[in-house]
Amino acid sequence: MLMIAKNIRFLRNKRKLSQEQLADELGITRSRIGSYEEGRSEPNIQMLIALSDFFKLPADALIRNDLSKSGEQSFIELGKHRVLFPVMIDEHNNDTIEVVPAKASAGYLNGYADPEYVEGLQRMNLPFIPSGKHRAFPVNGDSMPPLGKGSYVVGKFIEDIKNLRSAQTYVLLTRSDGIVYKRVYNELKKDKTLLLVSDNKAYEPYKVHAADVLEIWEYVCSINTGSYTQNDLNLESIMHMLRQMQVELQDIRGGKVTQKSTT
Repeated sequence: MLMIAKNIRFLRNKRKLSQEQLADELGITRSRIGSYEEGRSEPNIQMLIALSDFFKLPADALIRNDLSKSGEQSFIELGKHRVLFPVMIDEHNNDTIEVVPAKASAGYLNGYADPEYVEGLQRMNLPFIPSGKHRAFPVNGDSMPPLGKGSYVVGKFIEDIKNLRSAQTYVLLTRSDGIVYKRVYNELKKDKTLLLVSDNKAYEPYKVHAADVLEIWEYVCSINTGSYTQNDLNLESIMHMLRQMQVELQDIRGGKVTQKSTT
């Protein structure tokens, strides 16, 4: 575990945590964190899993990669896999979701690997997002009803293109088309391509070569802003909808379901 001591210290500093705060998060003593960072002892397999879960990075990356060298980019490379660096957190130490604004989506192709670009994106939280790295992308056009222009798709980052599940929807970043949201069919074994299909049958399916795909984000949820005018489509109005969603979820989890009036 040559890199683990350096990586624990680096990741802790990235999260702006003291040794005591990290120890509390992991349920161990501060001195144990100190011994890890100074190389006097190494985490056992259970602690390695706990560190991997807490920092949301593969255990392999913690052991083998010098994560401090990733400071100039927003991802690390593990063999043929690209793993995003999930260091965007809020004041409660929760991961936040970067929002790619509609007006800036054209520049995402050039900025996706630039940490300064990613750092400059607006951020939000959702109360029901599972672990992993997530990002929200604007929907353009009418190829994927009922979502239309002004809506957003929240996607979970997929590290390996081989993990794509046919007939599911994904946000793809491709060299030729930039950001696209489509229903994807995995044809990698056949001809190393993905078949992209619109739910709106007015649009013809088309193929993209695997080598042309830069990022893959699996659909998690959508934010339909159809009831808002274009002038209202900003982060504040989206956050209002999210707060409403959170209230409804809390009511359901608490066993209280209320019927909304339609009058």
